[in-house]
Amino acid sequence: MLDLTKLARQMQGISAHLSQEAEAARSRVHKAQGLMEQAAVHQKELVEQLLEHRDRLAFTAAQPVEALTTRVPILPAPEAHSVLATDGSQISPSHHEIAYCYLINVGRVVLHYGQSRFPMLDSLPEVVYRPEDLYVSRQWGISTEEWMGHRRTVAEAGVLAELGAAVRGQADFASQAMAASGGPEPPPVLALVDGSLIYWFLESLPAEARNQILPPILEAWDRLRQQGIPLVGYLSASRSGEGLNFLRLAACPFPSPNCQTHCQGQSEKAPCGSFTPLRDATFWAMELQPGERSPFWQSSADILDLYQDHAVYFCYLHVGAEVARVEVPQWVLEDESLCAMALRIVLTQVQKGYGYPIALAEAHNQAVVRGRDRTRFFALLEREMIRAGLHNVGTSYKEARKRGSIA
Repeated sequence: MLDLTKLARQMQGISAHLSQEAEAARSRVHKAQGLMEQAAVHQKELVEQLLEHRDRLAFTAAQPVEALTTRVPILPAPEAHSVLATDGSQISPSHHEIAYCYLINVGRVVLHYGQSRFPMLDSLPEVVYRPEDLYVSRQWGISTEEWMGHRRTVAEAGVLAELGAAVRGQADFASQAMAASGGPEPPPVLALVDGSLIYWFLESLPAEARNQILPPILEAWDRLRQQGIPLVGYLSASRSGEGLNFLRLAACPFPSPNCQTHCQGQSEKAPCGSFTPLRDATFWAMELQPGERSPFWQSSADILDLYQDHAVYFCYLHVGAEVARVEVPQWVLEDESLCAMALRIVLTQVQKGYGYPIALAEAHNQAVVRGRDRTRFFALLEREMIRAGLHNVGTSYKEARKRGSIA
């Protein structure tokens, strides 16, 4: 139980601290704005420096692929369109439960607008209980709990591709009927995921383990590309500073950027770090008007070397309530009309969801496993174990005591 009386004594200094942080953030934004103006003038030279000296930098800097002065207003989505989204949740394994297993639940959402079609809102559960599946990650020093999260990521991508195939199959049938009668083209479709398309956690995994995770994800993306469905990763409250790190090249006082030689690898204390730690989203909140996007940047995360032709690009989109980071694979960016339509649908989704894409919110609601769901899951499992003739089925004494206090 939380003692609010004791906690209140620790709250007194928070307001003053936050005020100081806000003032410091405004100062960092002002410095970054000045550097952005300089970088816009010398953008070509700075990009060349980044490409030539990237391996000598102590920070990760993204590469702008449009002029830094780019500000693009995003139009509303067409009346008729469809949105696909998935999100995942899980029941983690515990030795104190009646059986050591875990559950992955993937929420599936398909929303159709302006088409008089019913939506899909459901979830797809999977129970993992076989030893060869539970303990396969131990050979790479990865815990079962961590591996469960990685498998959930794969499941979300696979289910999204399956939804795309189903929707496109229905659309192809409808388009044939429309074409026969001289009707319009089928409505555009968008595939949305919650969070980044850059799976940073893969960098620390052994190659053999990584090969179990990344290829199925990229295969799912390939299926979406073949179906002509753009993929977008939506990041609310992004903490990334990857874009602004490009400005550190403009702030570098040395003839060529070499962090190890000139600054002993001290990224934060270097002369170019006067405006850090400033987040990209904080900066672009001062630069963009509602409904505008920033220029696109190519991420330089090392893990993207394994993404083949699915390199990840991102921009910042002012959705009204906040500035969100929006990520797309290379094949989406290269198709100008496809990318523009994807952003239009994203912005409309945020407006329909009052600040957050409604399809992602519904996918989360379908996926989330609440306390009563967990109780029902283990009750169902217990019934099946007893039916199979197993005896002494029950939780550990520790778990049983935690669930009922005598105080």
